[in-house]
Amino acid sequence: MSDLPRDWRDDLDRMLAARPRVVLGIAGTPGAGKSSLAATIAQSYGKDAVVVPMDGFHLANAELSRLGLANRKGAPQTFDAAGYGALLARIRTAWPGEVIYAPAFRREIEEPVAGAIAITPQHRLIVTEGNYLLFDQGDWAGVRPMLDACWYVDITPESRLKRLVDRHMHFGRSESAARDWVSSNDELNAEAVDRTRLRADRIIRWPAR
Repeated sequence: MSDLPRDWRDDLDRMLAARPRVVLGIAGTPGAGKSSLAATIAQSYGKDAVVVPMDGFHLANAELSRLGLANRKGAPQTFDAAGYGALLARIRTAWPGEVIYAPAFRREIEEPVAGAIAITPQHRLIVTEGNYLLFDQGDWAGVRPMLDACWYVDITPESRLKRLVDRHMHFGRSESAARDWVSSNDELNAEAVDRTRLRADRIIRWPAR
């Protein structure tokens, strides 16, 4: 049984009935619950769905250091936005039988890993999630046209802060270091992302209430 609200499921079913493959975007600030929602949607559709996160297009740590951006990891300029848009375009125009490989991001090593996700012909629903899907500047502007729909996951600032601090501590930062990173980096990114919410097709809370 689906864990999704009926109207969300109905929207997806209508799109799937109208075209051979649907690319659904899940946007929102860091810590909003995008990954959890994307996974739930994919699980709801079983073998017909796959999650392709934007985070696989993080620049490698060595490249961030070369660019002087190590202290801004996660900001828009620290991703290969053009590569991400090109992958989505390829997914939309795949020839019959084609398998497409996408990168994933491994938090335990804080690095992207190439070819970690297989998008096969049976995958009719592609769920892609990330902060900057609704940005309309630079190479990010090529992302939104590749999405059949984009939902924005809303969250209170208090809940976002707690989730982010807990996440950073889980992956090895002290509480003090986690709070410093959130205030100096994650919150800057969150403010930029939040300004894009009105471009979404649906604004939601997750878990649904």
